[in-house]
Order: sequence, then C-alpha cells, then structure tokens
Amino acid sequence: LKRPKLMNRMDIPVLPPRTDDSHKGDYGRVVIVAGSVGMAGAAALAGMSALRSGAGLVTVATAKSCQDVVAGFHPALMTVGLPADDSGRISVDSYAALQTHVPAADCLAIGPGMGQSSELQNLLADVYAAAEMPVVIDADGLNNLSGRLASQNAGLESIAPLGPRVLTPHPGEFRRFLSEPGGDRPALELAAQRLASAAVTIVLKGFQSMITGGGHSAHNLTGNPGMATAGSGDVLTGIIAALIGQGLSIFDACVLACHVHGLAGDLAKLQVGEVGLVATDLIDQLPEAFLRQQ
Repeated sequence: LKRPKLMNRMDIPVLPPRTDDSHKGDYGRVVIVAGSVGMAGAAALAGMSALRSGAGLVTVATAKSCQDVVAGFHPALMTVGLPADDSGRISVDSYAALQTHVPAADCLAIGPGMGQSSELQNLLADVYAAAEMPVVIDADGLNNLSGRLASQNAGLESIAPLGPRVLTPHPGEFRRFLSEPGGDRPALELAAQRLASAAVTIVLKGFQSMITGGGHSAHNLTGNPGMATAGSGDVLTGIIAALIGQGLSIFDACVLACHVHGLAGDLAKLQVGEVGLVATDLIDQLPEAFLRQQ
C-alpha cells in the first residue's frame, strides 16, 4: 500500500471552465435520497451544498411526511415525496418510485438523515448493488448498509456494484464495516486502503481526511475543529455528488470536494470563529472557496 499524499494546492483538481453556450443539463443531474421526520435539515443541507457546488439540477427525494419542509429551505431545490413508514422514514416501497427518477441522474447520493430500519437496510443493499450510476453513501446510508451486511455475516467485498461507489464514513461508521473494528487512526486508514478498490472510493473523514480508491490515496489539509458540528458531513456529501455530476473522475471529485469543504470551513472560521460555526456557514462560503480554486 502506498503512503497517502499530502495534498498541496498544485495537486488539487479543478473544474473545467464553463462554455458560453452551456445550459443546466451540462452540469449534472444529482438526486439525493435523504431525510425523515425530524431530520429534514440533513436532506436540505446536502441538496443546497450540491447546488452551491455547481450541479445543474438537484432533486431531493425524501419521505412524503417531510417533503414540504425540505422544499421550503430554498426555491431552487426540487423535491420528490417517497413512501414513508409509520415513523416518517423512507420505506422500502420507495425503490420502485426511485427508479422513475434515478435513471436520469448523473450521480445519486443517499443517506443523510434517513434514520435506520430493516426496510432501509434492504433499500441500501439494493441501491448499492444495482444502481448503474455513481452513488455517494453517507451517514445513515452507511449505517443501514453495514447493518444489512452484519445480519448476513458478510463483508462489503461480497457485493459487486454495477457502478462506482463512494463511501464517506467517520471512524465510528467505518468500524462497522470491519470484522475486527478496533484500532487507531493509522490502522483504520490501512483498512480503508485495503477495502477500497477501482469500484469503491472511501473518504475516511476526520483530521486530514483520507481519500483512497483505485490504487490512489491522499490526505486533505484544509479544515478546522469548528467543522465538528451537525450537518458538516451532509454538506460534504452534496459537494462530492455535484462534482461527480459535472464530470470529474470519482477520485478527483472526492479530493476537490474535501479540499473545498475544508476551505469553506476555514473561510467561515474567519467570519464566525470555531465555536459558533454551523453547517450553513460552510454552504455560504462555498462560492468563495471555489473561486479560490480556479
């Protein structure tokens, strides 16, 4: 295994310049499956960060029980209401409804604020295996997927996905995918490098987040402790999905997303400090962060 690179500014990928005659369809159709009653904000944060990261069209597919709440966050967000269970979580019946919307997507993101249930475990396993487009899996998406694998006494490598996959776990979420979940940060990074493949890219979040996949690994150097706040990971999910939708390779999209996400956090720190920083501050700073990468 190669030692992860430390990403200086010259290593960071950039988005190509936009042409004068382009239209929204040229910059990616992103579908985000997220949210549940009480956690609509996670879905909205992921959707808004995708828009602020250049995605041409963003649709948030969420439980019908919280669709109006998600739609109310911003008029540029499109929403789709999915069947919900008695607890206001997306139900397994949503798979058929998603097939109407997902084929048109350039990237699918799934997980923020979904909650956990046996039905969602089945939904995540189906999406992970069968979706042909790139899929970014975060938060409860990871928890439901690891729960399904644990119930079958199987590992992630037992599923051969039809398309590229990006997993964005923090250390606790990542440990649930391991047969021996102990170990310090260096041990977890080695495990992530072994689990990643040409089809699976892993963003192991935390101080100097590591991106690994396809034989490449890198550490991100932007960001600060103020970003340890609710919703920060949802923002990163939206950024990654938007950059994949705009045509960057999976690895390059993850590297640029982590850099810009951290840079937005550093810019927000200058405005509000670390203690008062919240996830919407990151979204507010994304335009400036992308300007500094051009």
